[in-house]
Amino acid sequence: MFVAITRYQELTEADVKHYTAIAPAIDYLILRTPMDTKSLVHWVNQALAHGFPKDKLMIHSDEKVLAQCQLTGIHFREGDPRAARYKQQHPNITVSQATHRATSIRQASNNELDFVLFGHLFNTASKPGQAPRSEAEIQAALEIQDIPIIALGGINTKTINQVPSGFSGIAAISLFATQNLTTLTDLRKAWHK
Repeated sequence: MFVAITRYQELTEADVKHYTAIAPAIDYLILRTPMDTKSLVHWVNQALAHGFPKDKLMIHSDEKVLAQCQLTGIHFREGDPRAARYKQQHPNITVSQATHRATSIRQASNNELDFVLFGHLFNTASKPGQAPRSEAEIQAALEIQDIPIIALGGINTKTINQVPSGFSGIAAISLFATQNLTTLTDLRKAWHK
């Protein structure tokens, strides 16, 4: 599974065009942005009008945008109690959650969430000054086999080859924001080998 996450900024028409162009190489695009509900609904509608597949859009914790745009996926921060409640009330919606430790992954699994993002694996500009997860933390996470675990944090064209086996895919911000469809398709093929 390849999960793109938008940069935490106002999304533009250029973003619509870029993410629509790379859509064939990703499974989900998590919309993580400071935009208000009205602006984000407008952006989602723009993306859909440009041909971005609706079933690949995941909103980050904004239930209003999810409902107004009739999306099928939502992502929550680690520890957000809305994730479990939302999945229980809406079993047909794909619900994912960020995790940073094995106990959070187990809890997400017990709450029957669809997948988790786990990280960060490598140094990343998104977490300046914060050390990546240790080898022991990564191993503890990967011992949990009953929910897909997606690697996150500092994954780029060089570090993707260092992601430990056992992860069900990768998630990234910069990688998907800066690479084109050809590069991402090649990375995806290499990942599946």
